Amino acid sequence: MEQRLLSADQLGIRLELVNGLPIWEAQPLYRHQKAVENIAQSIGRKTPGACRCVHAIDVYIQFPNGLKRPDISVFCREPSGEEQEQVLTLIPEAVIEVVSKGYEAKDLEIGPPFYLSQGVKDVIVFDPSTLLVLHVRQGSATRRISPVDIDLICGCSVTV
Repeated sequence: MEQRLLSADQLGIRLELVNGLPIWEAQPLYRHQKAVENIAQSIGRKTPGACRCVHAIDVYIQFPNGLKRPDISVFCREPSGEEQEQVLTLIPEAVIEVVSKGYEAKDLEIGPPFYLSQGVKDVIVFDPSTLLVLHVRQGSATRRISPVDIDLICGCSVTV
């Protein structure tokens, strides 16, 4: 009998590595993905400048201390052709996570300090069940209720 190894994606699991700690969660469901799509469509330039406000959805990023797959990553430039063919190492200006039921601690407690420690300037976490929007930067954290417009340090804006 032939045994076949299945990838995490084939098993419906997302794998991440945070400061040496492996973290897994089930693949997101429709409500989650619809929220991600709506938020991503709202990303744009707030002020003219060097940041192009490029976003990527559900892409693996190799950070100095871990491998994460943010729901939305915001960059000031398009990853180069070579970068697009591998796990990204380009650090996002901002990261937006949408909470999935049962994984609140991963997104609300583990994610923000990790992202900030890796050089991400704005971390936004949205919980569609409660409409809570947590916006974290170095030295500050604000909690609001969706819908809310947020100006990012890089010059982009997003509606959550």
